[in-house]
Amino acid sequence: MYEVRFHGRGGQGAVTAANILAAAAFIEGKKVQAFPMFGVERRGAPVMAFLRLDEKPIVTRTQVYTPDAVVVLDTTLIQVVNITVGLKDGGVLVLNSTKHPSEFKYRGARVFTVDATGIAVANRLGTATNPIVNTAILGAYSRAAGNIGMSAIERAIRENAPIKTEENVRAAREAYEKTRGV
Repeated sequence: MYEVRFHGRGGQGAVTAANILAAAAFIEGKKVQAFPMFGVERRGAPVMAFLRLDEKPIVTRTQVYTPDAVVVLDTTLIQVVNITVGLKDGGVLVLNSTKHPSEFKYRGARVFTVDATGIAVANRLGTATNPIVNTAILGAYSRAAGNIGMSAIERAIRENAPIKTEENVRAAREAYEKTRGV
């Protein structure tokens, strides 16, 4: 079983990202489970979402405590949330950041970065002050983790994005190409 934990803020689309990634994995024939966990339900509050995927049926019904990958939509969360708690040794860490991955020091993690905010703004996803980065970060996830292909992600976006479908697909593709890793 492969487990992913998403960290974002209310309004960024972390829950939608987990759901779209689950849809993409399902398209590829995997068994999936995606669900959110909310703290204070308000725009801008920290939000977590979880995804499990496997070749076999998934019977686990708990939060993801030891993820194989962590996806962070807003790196300001690093100051208030221990984003790597439980991340498996050698796990994938995808950060929405303009910084090079080598600038982040997470022992045992394979760090990847992408400017999902800039990509979202360029594709007019959200506003300049409140960009919706979820589909861009999925392209970065595909590049970093390598276990869900871009064609399935693009199809899942087309089937699940409520608006601006082609802009969201373009953002995911662009993020896939621009993701850097160490």
